[in-house]
Order: sequence, then structure tokens, then C-alpha cells
Amino acid sequence: MLLHHANVFRSQYIHAEFVCLRCLSRLSARTSRRQFGSSPPRNEAVAVKASLVQRDYFFANRIRSASNFQTCSKISQEKTGHEGAREVSQVLSYGAPLNPSPSLPSLPVSDSSPTDLQLPELPHRRRKRLKAEAALTPSQEPIIPPDVSSRLTSLSTTLPATSIRRLLTTCLSLSKPRLSFMIVLTTAAAYSLYPIPALLLPTTTTAPSLSTLTLMFLTIGTSLCCTSANALNMLLEPEHDAKMSRTRNRPIVRGLIGKKGALIFASITAVIGIGSLWFVVNPTVAFLGGLNIVLYAGVYTPMKRLSVLNTWVGALVGGIPPLMGWAAAAGQSATGNGEWSELLFSEGSIGGWLLAGILYAWQFPHFNALSWSIREEYKNAGYRMLVWTNPRMNGRVALRYAFALFPLCAGLWWWQITDQGFLVTSSIVNIWIAREAWKFWRKEGQRGSARGLFWASVWHLPVVMVLAMVHKKGLWDEIWRWLVGSGEEEEEEEENMLMTIDSEQEVLDGIRD
Repeated sequence: MLLHHANVFRSQYIHAEFVCLRCLSRLSARTSRRQFGSSPPRNEAVAVKASLVQRDYFFANRIRSASNFQTCSKISQEKTGHEGAREVSQVLSYGAPLNPSPSLPSLPVSDSSPTDLQLPELPHRRRKRLKAEAALTPSQEPIIPPDVSSRLTSLSTTLPATSIRRLLTTCLSLSKPRLSFMIVLTTAAAYSLYPIPALLLPTTTTAPSLSTLTLMFLTIGTSLCCTSANALNMLLEPEHDAKMSRTRNRPIVRGLIGKKGALIFASITAVIGIGSLWFVVNPTVAFLGGLNIVLYAGVYTPMKRLSVLNTWVGALVGGIPPLMGWAAAAGQSATGNGEWSELLFSEGSIGGWLLAGILYAWQFPHFNALSWSIREEYKNAGYRMLVWTNPRMNGRVALRYAFALFPLCAGLWWWQITDQGFLVTSSIVNIWIAREAWKFWRKEGQRGSARGLFWASVWHLPVVMVLAMVHKKGLWDEIWRWLVGSGEEEEEEEENMLMTIDSEQEVLDGIRD
């Protein structure tokens, strides 16, 4: 052990934790000089135990705690000599005096040092602490933000009860505008991707290749059918929607519209939507629109509480709108009677089925990632979803259908629906969603993998549809001809001139004869 002079130790003990042991020993030796042969008084020497120099002393040279610092300061003010030094030694060694004096008041113990005495945390210690905290704290996925229907419902509650604007806002909330927009987008994309037959090319006829009026009624009828299906979905399960944070703000749950009013709204939109498709587009498209309403409201909605196969039925519902757009375009160039077999099962209908397959496969990564953050709510509400009944299979299904997008997109190029550029650009987008689906499966939705897959799927569908329309087969050839002109027109003019000259020459020869 080291011997320090009591007076010196009493005057320097505050700094004992801030200097190294060698400097402290030198300071003690320098201030406690004595003649050779003389010994210090017994009552002026104090033993500093080895426990004073602890492991923390050599790392960052901090004081042990604020309570020890305050206790030592109070002892130095109240007591002097051997007794005070002994209590200071006990505080530094054990954290508190063993026999506290009655005259010394107890000081509150603080877990952290004062701000002015606390040194910055070392980087490697901070990283180690954060890593340990992350390992102990379970990761929680953020709750999905409110959708457009919830925001419209909140807006309706602020409007007067008898206003027309409130009624229109409530009806718009029943239609799920964002979902309806995505369905209309896929329908219109399929309509525009239909290859124009040679008979309808602008070079052979002055009429438009595909009717703009047909496209307008196709989008209107499809959106009304989708509105009817969504309204019936909300009508059939308000008591279960009230149990989930994602659906408890829907208009029927909030009481903004009754079940009777929602049924009337759904019936009107269904009749108008199917009627416009039947009389303006063709009966096959109208049948597909009505089938979508029946499948979504009559099969998918009650099946959610019975079996996990409801997800496959919902994906089937999402794959029908591209078939509607393709059949609408095919009906304008049908060579026969335009029956459903010709529009849906002929050789030229392969493009529509490929687009329907893309929509069908896309919905599994999208919904499986979306349902992950609210899996407990699905379980408490009684919905049989794969995300909580079999989480591992939930990730495998999302990964499987994410990889299925590659051959489906390649099929559009193989069957001459798009050019080779789509094969490259769509592969880039498919690699993105497949990578996120791989993370989702490996991490089982933890550490942000579910959120990453969800946003990848949100962007994937519109990007692929736009890329398919941009890379439509023959589109850029027509644009190039329009920009720089075509040599065929000049050749035709030269042929016409030569024919005219020949005919005139024949007439002159006949006159001479």
C-alpha cells in the first residue's frame, strides 16, 4: 500500500480520481518530505487501499460517482485529521462511509455524475452500448399510416351533417379511392397494350385505331364496379373493422352512413357500372366486372374469417381488371361475333392473361408485407391471415411470387407485346422487389424488412405498367417515322408519277396509231 500524508491527501483528494497513480505518488512524496531517521506521526498517516485504484480509474479517469464526490466534499468540510481522512478513504473504497457520523447528513445518491464533471462517452463504448440495447429491445414495425378512406372519413366529421359535401365525401370514402385508382390504371394499361391489327393501323384507315369513347366508358364502368365491391366489403364487416386500427375509421364504423344507405350506394354504382360496360364496351367485359363484385364481396370478405386461402381469392380478384381492359380492346377488332371465347381464349388473348398473372403475383408480396405490422390486430379480430397462422410460410409465399414476376414480364416480350427494352427495365424493378422479398423471408419481417418490401411493392406495380406502355411493340418505330418521315411515302409518290407518265404515254401512242 501507499502512504500519503493526511493533510496533503485531504487537500488533494478531489483530484485523486483525475490523475494517474504515478503522478499521485509523486505529489505525495513531494509534499511530505522529512529528514532521514525521523518518522511521521502515527496520527498523520493514512493507508490508501488498493481498491482505491480500480479498473475504472485507468479508463477515462472519471470520478466514481456524484454521490461519492458530494460525500467526500462534505467530510472534508466537517472533519479534519485522521478521522476525516479515514472516512474519505472508506467512501472512495466502498462507496459510502462505514460508520457515518450523526452530525453528517445523508446525501441523495445519484446514478449519474454532474454534467460538468461527466466526460464524453467514448465511441467504441457508445457503439457497444447501443448494440446491447438494440439486442435487448424487440423491434417494432411502425403502424401503417391512415389510408385515403380514413382521411376522408375524418374530413366528413368536420362538415355539417346535412351538407351535400359531407355526403359526397362519405361516398368517396366508401369507394377506397387509392385502391380503385390502381385497378383503373391496370385496366387502362391493358387496353393500351393491345396490339393494333394491320387493318386498323393509321396507314390503312383514317379512323382511330382504338376508340377513345370505349376507353372512357371502360374506366368509368370499372371504377364504379370497384366502388360497389368496396362498399359491400365495408357493409358486411363493420363490427370487425372496429377492432383494427387500420379500419376503425371507416364511415360505417363511425356512423357517418347507415347500412341501408351503403347498400343503396353499392347497388346504384353496380348497376351503372355493369350497364355502361354492357352497352358501350361489350358483354364479356360487363360479365367480368360483375364477377369481380361477387368474388370480392361474396367470397373473399366472408372467407377472411374461415381460411387463409382468402389471400389467393383476393389475388384472383385483382387479376381480373387487366383481362377486362384486354377484352375491351379485342372486341373492337374481333373477326367473329365477339363472343367471350374469342375475346378471352383466342391466340391473341395471351397478353391479357400475362398481365393478369403479373397482378395476381404482385399482390402476395404487397399484402403479406402490409399485414405484418398489424398481424396481432388481424388475430384479435378473428381474420385467418397467413401472417400470424404461419409466419414462415408467409415469407416463403411472398418470395415465391416475387420471383414469378420475372417470367411473367419476360412473356410480354416473348409474345411480341413489348420490345426488348422492357425485358431489361422490368428486370431491374423485379430484382428490387425480389431482393426485398428475400430480406423479408430471411428476417421473418423483423428489422424493417416488412416495411422495405411494402414500399417496394407500392412502387413496383405502377412502374412496371408504365414501362410496358413505354416499350409497347412498334411504338417507337411509329414515333421515329413521325419525326423524320418515311421513305415509303416518297416511293409511293414516285410510283404514282411513273404510272401517270406511262398512262399518258399509252394515250399518246393510241392517238398516233
